Amino acid sequence: MRYDVVIAGGGFAGAYCAKTLGKALGAEGVKRVALIAERNVLVFQPMLAEVAGSSLMPADVVQPLRQMCRHVDVLQGAINHIDWPTRTLTLDGGRFTRNHQVSFDHLVLTLGSVTDLSRVPGMAEHGWPMKSVADALRLRAALINRLEEANLVADDTIRQRLLTFVVVGGGYTGVETAGQLFDFIHESLRFYANLRASRVRVLLVHSHDSLLAEIGPKLGAHAERVLRRRGIEVLLSTRVAAVTASKVMFENGDEIEAHTVVSTIGNATHPVVSDLCRQIGLPLERGRVPAEPTLRVRGQAHLWTAGDCASVLWDDRGEQKIAPPTAQLALRQGRQLALNLVRVLRAPSGTEPALRPFTYRYLGQMATIGEREAVAEVFGFHFSGFIAWWMWRSVYLAKLPGLLRKLRVMVDWTFELVFPRDLSLLLPPPEDILRSIHLEPGELLFKRGDRCRAFFYVTEGELELVPAEGPSAARVLPAGSIIDQDELDADGCWRAQGQARTRADVVVFRGKALDLLRSGLRLERRG
Repeated sequence: MRYDVVIAGGGFAGAYCAKTLGKALGAEGVKRVALIAERNVLVFQPMLAEVAGSSLMPADVVQPLRQMCRHVDVLQGAINHIDWPTRTLTLDGGRFTRNHQVSFDHLVLTLGSVTDLSRVPGMAEHGWPMKSVADALRLRAALINRLEEANLVADDTIRQRLLTFVVVGGGYTGVETAGQLFDFIHESLRFYANLRASRVRVLLVHSHDSLLAEIGPKLGAHAERVLRRRGIEVLLSTRVAAVTASKVMFENGDEIEAHTVVSTIGNATHPVVSDLCRQIGLPLERGRVPAEPTLRVRGQAHLWTAGDCASVLWDDRGEQKIAPPTAQLALRQGRQLALNLVRVLRAPSGTEPALRPFTYRYLGQMATIGEREAVAEVFGFHFSGFIAWWMWRSVYLAKLPGLLRKLRVMVDWTFELVFPRDLSLLLPPPEDILRSIHLEPGELLFKRGDRCRAFFYVTEGELELVPAEGPSAARVLPAGSIIDQDELDADGCWRAQGQARTRADVVVFRGKALDLLRSGLRLERRG
């Protein structure tokens, strides 16, 4: 397959670039332009928190790219590699369409960023990201499961741990997620007979000294006051040092017992983007691709970029700065890039058309902070409270692509004012046969006498098995050790207590993998 233009990435920048190109080229665009996206929908990310909080249905915050981007060939798949010298990319379309080759003349990079939680020990294993609709649905299912488990147990310590929720990151996603989570949990308690008098803790942890840096210190401080007034604990200038299945540890030595940690931090450069920049010898600028004002990649005539992965100089009311990674800027960058591409495609061979630089008049920023509460900056004016919340809903309703989705969201928001949020558990608990966990020194893996529910492989650090005789008889298990049926008694229970001797990472074998290992297969270290 070969195209004049391939747009890599189906976010706001890529989708609106494709839409504008399709509109300009008409029917011929199907043969000339391809949009490659890992999912065949545009996700309206500013509303993901409302999906996690059961205010909106998942279909309300997505728009099918095939319906939105007419006269463009939409290809669903993940880009594995771009070979710049041959102008070819390798696309993985699914189980039966791997290593598909697509060639191009012009390439548009709109791949955005990826989530990298590995910077905080244990965050990748135990944190819930908030990047996609699937993430929002998994978080919603986890919240409901925590309520169901808390309603079941009688132990106050376990119940409090189940009803403690930590959100890491004080930007838009973190603040809005914390507000939605708080509302959802508190509105749901009345349906759980054993939880009506229980204390719920929602904590928002941010490494800087104020929330919502993009919106300014005044509104950030107001958002903090409102969140605290509503009962959300805000921890500023606080960094997470490590996360386990039952604890969140901070760099100042404090820790909080919690089974649910939501991470809205950890954005990293897409590996395909990094690799392409290495091929052309172009250093990244703070993890983003350097772009000329026309949205061409610096020094490249056939390579373009926009959106979160692009470093685009922007005149913000007389101040020169790099455009922040927001939907309103990505959308307009995509449109401007498409118009410049049309000029190039229509120019006579051998001539260079006049391209227009990206310009955009800043409109403002908005963020919800809970039920009927928001903060907003619009044309330099600051708003807060109910009027800001009403403005937020009005503006984002207008921005939603597609009339059908606008109507659906209007209906859902209207029903939410009258009826309780839906508590249906749509996703079953995940059945990971292999899972990595992180343990801090002294943290328990299993107790002596507990029935075995998993086998373990130590990848980093040290564990110890403490028998009935006490710590003096403990056996140290270094990295590479296996804990399996050799440590069980005749009833299938652990003969010793397993715990972390140092900070450790462990692979857990459970479910079908555990059944196979119990039936005769053995884990064996090689080398």
